[in-house]
Amino acid sequence: MSNRLRRSAHFVPGANDRMLQKALTTAADSLILDLEDAVTPERKKTTREAVAGWLRDVDFGKQERTVRMNPLDTPWGLADLEATMEHPPDAYVVPKVSTLVELETIDDKLTALELEFDHPPGKVGLILVSTETPEGVLNLPTFTQCKRVIALSWGAEDLSAALGAPRNRFDDNTFLDLYRHCRTQTLLCAAAGGVQPLDTVFVDINDEQGLKRESTEAAWMGYTGKITIHPSQIDIVNTAFTPTDAEIDESQRLITAFAEAQADGRMAMRFEGKMVDVPHLTRARKLVARAEEIRKKT
Repeated sequence: MSNRLRRSAHFVPGANDRMLQKALTTAADSLILDLEDAVTPERKKTTREAVAGWLRDVDFGKQERTVRMNPLDTPWGLADLEATMEHPPDAYVVPKVSTLVELETIDDKLTALELEFDHPPGKVGLILVSTETPEGVLNLPTFTQCKRVIALSWGAEDLSAALGAPRNRFDDNTFLDLYRHCRTQTLLCAAAGGVQPLDTVFVDINDEQGLKRESTEAAWMGYTGKITIHPSQIDIVNTAFTPTDAEIDESQRLITAFAEAQADGRMAMRFEGKMVDVPHLTRARKLVARAEEIRKKT
């Protein structure tokens, strides 16, 4: 599950049937059925029951089914798991993660529920929003030690709230230094832990150019996808995380050129005006493999 296609992971407010039906018609690779911030305390129980019904009755097609649970330090976190595991999602999105112990608690609970409902053990993954608390930022390198973790994302909105910071972006919608640090650390920890890195939300839904710029930058960095909060963002994000025909063609030419050079005993050479060696070949192979994966799954 850690290598599943997740260019866009799209939020759907829990119990909002209209928004769910809209989301099912989009090109989002994953849907995040939200039990946390989109739901008032008074509606937590009825909303989780509605989401459990979606998991039981709705055909999601190729879209990954995930549920954003409430944090463990609330009255609702474990109850969210209990209510939705009879017909389980593919993964839970875990917000405001602070410690590895929290993840181990969730892992233990899911293991018990998998046994109770006769589901394959360990099949349900965890996608973490892993920098929403200061403690979470400091403990980030430990989170992939939990075997259920399949992806790391990060959060700037809750972290800035926890810090009492009045803003987290410059006027041009680029992040302040602290949040760029969280973005970088999340990517590095995901790569080191062998899980997918997913970039955070872009909250200004009217700034399409800003979203395009941020998504493209994330893809250049090595992120494989991004979380979206409005249907208008999905196609922009998918495009940013899909190799272009020109990139695929160049990578294939490079692979062919390396094969010819290797036959002559060379692994460094001049290619279309640039000096290239093994890292360039590795990158080209990964790009072609990702393009093929996208072609098969879309």
